[in-house]
Amino acid sequence: MRSRLILFGLLLAVAGAFAGEAATSAQSQAPAASSTSESAQPDEENTRGAFMTSRPKTVDKPPKSTGSAASSPQPRRPKPQTSGTSSGTATKGTSTSSKTVESKKNPIVQKMGLGVTLFMRDANGLAVRVDPTHEFHKGDAVRVLLETNADGHLYIFNTTDDGPPVMIYPDPELDDAGNFLQAHVPLEIPSSTAAEENLKWFRFDEHPGIERLYFVFTREPLAGVPIEDALAKVCAEKKNCNWHPEPALWTSLQKEMSTPSPVSKAEKYGRAQTSAEHEAATRSIGLSREDPEPSLVMMNASTATALLVAAVDLFHR
Repeated sequence: MRSRLILFGLLLAVAGAFAGEAATSAQSQAPAASSTSESAQPDEENTRGAFMTSRPKTVDKPPKSTGSAASSPQPRRPKPQTSGTSSGTATKGTSTSSKTVESKKNPIVQKMGLGVTLFMRDANGLAVRVDPTHEFHKGDAVRVLLETNADGHLYIFNTTDDGPPVMIYPDPELDDAGNFLQAHVPLEIPSSTAAEENLKWFRFDEHPGIERLYFVFTREPLAGVPIEDALAKVCAEKKNCNWHPEPALWTSLQKEMSTPSPVSKAEKYGRAQTSAEHEAATRSIGLSREDPEPSLVMMNASTATALLVAAVDLFHR
């Protein structure tokens, strides 16, 4: 990714090109279009509703810190409760405790969901919601807020103009290279509490192109992918930390994307990030149902799937 630039945009799949049906009368087409629109709307509402249902009605917020410590970013990401292999490269077939075995025998039956909200820096320096399909230009700055509906591990891979994939999250400079997320506790990338202003936003450079981000949300760490201490060690041995997945893993992740997943996209943008959203992201506080909903919600179609893979594109002109 150029200059560590993260670019976002919704990858919209438009099914059906009606050029071959141009001869069909307008009278016969109108009812079909209406029926399609009406059937799609309930699907989006069901997806968003299922995601929001697991948000608590209210959230108890801890008191704010005072003094010099208040200006320092707080540790955001707790580690999983099980000892397992989360501190390094994940491996298969490892048993940690009777509690772990029991939890795997009785998994939480819940469709895995991911919420994404893209913010753009306005002329006043405020973070305002922007449509992922917006066309971005040199100098534009963006930040993303991610939210899951269940505890799990999040990975983000990036390709530029369909080039080779590189893992951009987890990152050794964030949360000690961890990637464990708690349900509805948002992750802000990059952090608005960064020491320098230029580190608080991802800025578009002078190079146009299409950036594709692959979001991989899993219940358990991905086998063969370094996180935490293992990732820190890999990066310490290299001048840069551009970790690339093995071809077999990448092929399997792309195969997961071939399975259709319900998507719900917001209709309105332009609202500034609320203080509750900012506080939740910077202090590791869960969001409640009273807080704004994600702009984009993606969810697995089945509760049996323990892996959610989705891609978003952003066009940089």
